[in-house]
Amino acid sequence: MATKAAGKLFRDFMRKRVISTSVGAYRHCSSAATSAPKIPHSSKKGRLLTGATIGLIIAGGAYVSTVDEATFCGWLFSATKLVNPFFALLDAEVAHTLAVSAAARGWVPREKRPDPPILGLEVWGRKFSNPIGLSAGFDKNAEAVEGLLGMGFGFVEVGSVTPVPQEGNPKPRIFRLRQEGAIINRCGFNSEGIVAVAKRLGAQHGKRKLETSSSSSPSSDEANHGGKAGPGILGVNLGKNKTSDDAAADYVQGVHTLSQYADYLVINVSSPNTPGLRMLQGRKQLKDLVKKVQAARDEMQWGEEGPPPLLVKIAPDLSKGDLEDIAAVALALRLDGLIISNTTISRPDPVNKNPVSAESGGLSGKPLFNLSTNVLKEMYILTRGKIPLIGCGGISSGEDAYNKIRAGATLVQLYTAFAYGGPALIPQMKAELAECLERDGFKSIHEAVGANCR
Repeated sequence: MATKAAGKLFRDFMRKRVISTSVGAYRHCSSAATSAPKIPHSSKKGRLLTGATIGLIIAGGAYVSTVDEATFCGWLFSATKLVNPFFALLDAEVAHTLAVSAAARGWVPREKRPDPPILGLEVWGRKFSNPIGLSAGFDKNAEAVEGLLGMGFGFVEVGSVTPVPQEGNPKPRIFRLRQEGAIINRCGFNSEGIVAVAKRLGAQHGKRKLETSSSSSPSSDEANHGGKAGPGILGVNLGKNKTSDDAAADYVQGVHTLSQYADYLVINVSSPNTPGLRMLQGRKQLKDLVKKVQAARDEMQWGEEGPPPLLVKIAPDLSKGDLEDIAAVALALRLDGLIISNTTISRPDPVNKNPVSAESGGLSGKPLFNLSTNVLKEMYILTRGKIPLIGCGGISSGEDAYNKIRAGATLVQLYTAFAYGGPALIPQMKAELAECLERDGFKSIHEAVGANCR
C-alpha cells in the first residue's frame, strides 16, 4: 500500500512537471524567431538543479516500486526514530496525548511483516502472534486500539477505566527521568468513564470484526488467530473511582459494561495514586473482591467462547507474606492470571540520586526491572506455575522480555520504554526475543517459561 502511494505521488508530480514544461517550451519556441535572449548563468544553475531533482525523483520512484513491502515497512518503523527528539522537547503529558492521538488517527506505521513463528503461543484459548503487549496506562480511554495493535503488539490493554469520569490528580503529574530510563507518575486514574469507553470499544469491535470477516475465510486458520474482533488481543483494565466507598461495586459495573468487548479483564488493585486502593491486596479483601467480580462476570450470557479471563494486577512493594496470601487466593479461586507488577513507590539506585525522585507517585521504567522480576519469580514458585503470569516493569529490550519469561512470565508488557523508544522498539524487541530463544535451544515461548525457577 505504501509502495502504491509512493508511485502515485511520483506519477502526479511528473504529470504536473510535464504539463508545465510543455507550456513553457511552446512559449519559448513561438518567440524564438523574434528574439533569442542569452540565458543567465543563475538560470542555468536552476535548470541543472531542477534536472538533478527530477532525476533523483525518477530514480527514487523506480527504486521504491521495486522494494518489497517488508523492506518498506522496516523503513517506516526506523523513520519514527527521527520524531522521538521532538516529543522529548514537549511536556510529558502533552507528548503522551499527542502520541495517543497519532495512533488513533493511523499516523503510525503498520506492521505488515509476520512475527517470527517461534513467538506464537496460546493462552486462555487465544492465539497470540507474539507475547509482547502494551500495558494499561498508555491508552486509558480506548482511543487508539486499532492503531496500537497494528504496530505489531501481540496484545494491548486499555484503561484503567473507572465507572464515573474523573480528572485524576492535579497537573503536572508525569515526570521524566531520562538518564535512568524511568518515569514517575501520579495520574490517579484519570478516565473518561465506562460509558465513553464502551461506545468506542463497541464501534472499534464492529469495525475490526467486519474487516476480519471480509479479509479472511471462515475456514482460514488466520481467522482464529487473535481475539473476539480479529487479530490482536484486547485487555480491559478496570479501576475504581477515588470517591467511591464500594470498590467491588465499581469493578462489577466495569465488568457488566465492558467485558463483552474484552479478551481478558484486569482488576487493578495496585496503583499507588488512589488512596486506599492497595489495601485491597490483603488476603480477605482480595478474596471477597475477586469472588464478587467473578460472580458478576459468570452471571452474564456468554457464547461458546465463554467469559473473558479475569486477572489481578499487583504491586511490587509487597512482603513475602503478602505474596503468599495473594498466591493462596489466586489458586483457591482459580484466578485466570496475575500481572506483575504495577509501579513502585520505592526509589532504588540510581533514581534516588535524581532530584526528580522526590516527586510523589509510582516509578516505572528500567529501575523497576529487578524488583518486579524478583516478585514475578517468587509468585511463579508460589503458584507452582499453574497460573499464567504477565511480566511487567522495566522491560526495554528483547533480552529483558526473555528474562521475564525465564522468571515465570507467559506474556510481557511494556510502557515506559515504548514512551521513550517509540514504534521502532516493537519489531526490534521481537527480533531480539526470537534470537534469545533460539540461542538457548528453546523451540517456543512455553518451553522457556519459568526456566530460571526449575
